[in-house]
Amino acid sequence: QVQLEESGGGSVQAGGSLRLSCAASTRSTYFMAWFRQAPGKEREAVTGIYTANGYTYYADSVKGRFTISQDNAKNTVYLQMKSLKPEDTAMYYCAARREPSYSSWYEAGAFPYWGQGTQVTVSS
Repeated sequence: QVQLEESGGGSVQAGGSLRLSCAASTRSTYFMAWFRQAPGKEREAVTGIYTANGYTYYADSVKGRFTISQDNAKNTVYLQMKSLKPEDTAMYYCAARREPSYSSWYEAGAFPYWGQGTQVTVSS
């Protein structure tokens, strides 16, 4: 089992920044990702990172604005969000898997472990 705890959400104005954190209960994760879900919309992948080598993926909608990083000593993954837009408003979830998967990085079904989520609200 892996417990994930997100923090760092909040309310900001458009153009502002926020940093989310996701602390894992174990360092034996293989891949970690951030997803988000806005009201009335499907959950979508934002970014992901292979914890062993730091290789990252980003959704097109956040490239150049969001950065995922990790601190392996703290078993923590971060999501630095800059130039935030109102359309970034959503509940942000941290997800993890401990093994490789044939699924694409952005497929939520490939992640057995999820945090409770942290709300990000961007006002115009």
